[in-house]
Amino acid sequence: MQNEKLLELSGGFDAKLEKVIEHLKSELASMRAGRANPVILSRVFVDYYGMMTPLNQMANISVTDARTLTISLYDPSMLKEALKAINAADLGINPVDDGKVIRLTFPQLTEERRKDLIKQVKKTGEDSKVALRNERRDALDSGKKIKKDVSEDEFAEFEKVIQKKLDVMTEKVDKLVKEKESDLLEI
Repeated sequence: MQNEKLLELSGGFDAKLEKVIEHLKSELASMRAGRANPVILSRVFVDYYGMMTPLNQMANISVTDARTLTISLYDPSMLKEALKAINAADLGINPVDDGKVIRLTFPQLTEERRKDLIKQVKKTGEDSKVALRNERRDALDSGKKIKKDVSEDEFAEFEKVIQKKLDVMTEKVDKLVKEKESDLLEI
């Protein structure tokens, strides 16, 4: 592929595919697997004097043991607000506070909960594949706009390159989904 416009489209396509993969990784990381992982709190926002603030920016979150997270707030007066935000996030974990820190103890996953999580993982993976295919469609549509400026061979090569990149990223999605599934099935 020699044409600069097609090369530019191809490069933009790469960046968009990587964004889809990064989004998938963050989604999978936030799914609870029975082990304490601070990433699960990345979507918890606390009303901090009228401003919604991520919990991880207003507290030190540490893994005490394999099943326990300890949240130590920088401003202890926000303890009740933080508890309210954690409960509202519906993480499936009951926070316990001792007046100074909040502890989240992750229960052992039941077989039913594991199956539900695996369904979620598969759905998230499928959504990522749809996003990848949408990016391919957009790249090909953009390529068709400049098709008159390039030879048929160059355009055919462009289509092959786009499809190969999509195939590689689809395999990557499948691999990430399988890894998360095996992580969830681990006891």
